[in-house]
Amino acid sequence: MLAAILICGTTTVLTSCVAETDNPAPVNPEEEWTFEMNKQITDGNYDHSLAVKCINGTFVGAKTDNVISYLGIPFVGQQPVGNLRWKAPVDVTPDDGVYEAYNYGKTPMQAEGDPAALYIQGEDCLYLNVWKSADASAEKKPVMVWIYGGGFETGGTIDPQYDCTNFITENPDVIVVTIAYRLAAYGFMHLSHLPDGKDYPDAQNLGTLDQLMALKWVHENIAAFGGDPDNVTIFGESAGGSSCALLPLVKASQKYFKRLIAQSGSPIMTRSTEEAIECTDMIMAELGCKTVADLQKVSPRKLADTVGRLLGIYQVLGWRIWPERDGRILPKDPWEAYANGTAKDISCLVGCNKDEMNTFAAAFGAERWNKWAADRMEKKSKLMTDEEKAKVENYLNSASGEEWEKTSSLFSQSYFNAPAIRLSENQTSAGGKVFTYFFTPEASKPMIKSGHAIEQSAVFDHPWLSVEITGREFDATFAKTMRKMWVQFAKTGNPSLSADISPDGKVYEWPLYDLGDKQVMVLDEFNIHPEKESTLKIVDWENTYFLTKYYCN
Repeated sequence: MLAAILICGTTTVLTSCVAETDNPAPVNPEEEWTFEMNKQITDGNYDHSLAVKCINGTFVGAKTDNVISYLGIPFVGQQPVGNLRWKAPVDVTPDDGVYEAYNYGKTPMQAEGDPAALYIQGEDCLYLNVWKSADASAEKKPVMVWIYGGGFETGGTIDPQYDCTNFITENPDVIVVTIAYRLAAYGFMHLSHLPDGKDYPDAQNLGTLDQLMALKWVHENIAAFGGDPDNVTIFGESAGGSSCALLPLVKASQKYFKRLIAQSGSPIMTRSTEEAIECTDMIMAELGCKTVADLQKVSPRKLADTVGRLLGIYQVLGWRIWPERDGRILPKDPWEAYANGTAKDISCLVGCNKDEMNTFAAAFGAERWNKWAADRMEKKSKLMTDEEKAKVENYLNSASGEEWEKTSSLFSQSYFNAPAIRLSENQTSAGGKVFTYFFTPEASKPMIKSGHAIEQSAVFDHPWLSVEITGREFDATFAKTMRKMWVQFAKTGNPSLSADISPDGKVYEWPLYDLGDKQVMVLDEFNIHPEKESTLKIVDWENTYFLTKYYCN
């Protein structure tokens, strides 16, 4: 998710990434880029072999070699514009029309920074994309639904790193879907405390409801593409991984999927109602608004940019716009919900990277990172007891490296590593199944090491992305093995590989996480193997594990 920071630069604010219009588009000096919306086909002139009939229309895809893609399919009956801004997604209605599925939909409104923000943005953004092999197999295929990351503030399915052509070419026995959802102020803004806010009871978690609506569409329509609606795995990274971890806790959600893969994401990426209201009031004051009616008059571009300037992940690493633990859509205590068995019937594959926060430190630079870390630590320390403060000091004093390395390690622990282990602990204690991983390959670029999001290139088979973010390609056999594990989990519920399906002919037995040995799979570039957490020391049980109760805000 931080590819844009690492590519665009690491200065204070990335002002050159987006134009000052509601619909910025990327500028490529070598190629003119134009945006096209899919159109209805009324003359019957289309390739009927590429047409799939769904509830809300027949969609005609495009074929590249042996992969068929269906881009920009709406999964709502009305897009969330006008009086539907800050309203729950509207379900589709039957439609006998025939439509192109050649082009991505618009990127959700957001501030600058993410690669997806370089494309046409709009509030009318609730579309999904389907990739499948062109083979004529009659057997229903497992379905993998990707949810992008970006701190719940940025991102979009149009980001080139989420193109699934290579993935399906290598793994024609699954179908992949990528889904969009509303972001930042459009998807996660508490409004019910405002004078006219009672009409917007879902505004604080609309992005989550968008995801649920997309999964409903997949459940009801994917069989027409050759997919198995009863064998759906959701997977995502960062905010996408957090979304995957939170969705089982939403009422009536579990009928739409049976497995989840949460890469560097967990319930810790949530906020309380009080924290959500504080952010809303900050935005309202900046815009001079007092009511939702006032907010409705603010242009989409101005609202998105204002939120970015105040709280943006790329601008100030705000880390404050999250799904809300509202007690209605999401539980007040997601950790307790896992421990109580709310998600015990969902098989999980979860994990983290060895040096998660180094990606952010590298993007900001040591000086700016140190300032951010000091400010965030001061805020967090106000919530802690003296004993807890002493534990944090113990951790920092024992950590090696420069100041930025120490605090980066601390925040890696509290935001990613410890939450991945706690999710494994809670799900296991409730009787659920969890396979846990620890990703260790390092970048060749300075500071990043095994930082946040660098595994994305391996997951989607995009070596170019690895070069841009890390400075080098990962070993091809390692990356293929990791993908095969993801696919095998989606197909069977177990990511272990037998020799006959393993890319290198080796057997990889991935043990379930258990409360005794706490075994995890180490995704080492040249030595994938299971190991006890106590040997790896993924988390400092004494000095940092308790920090998961403070969430990320």
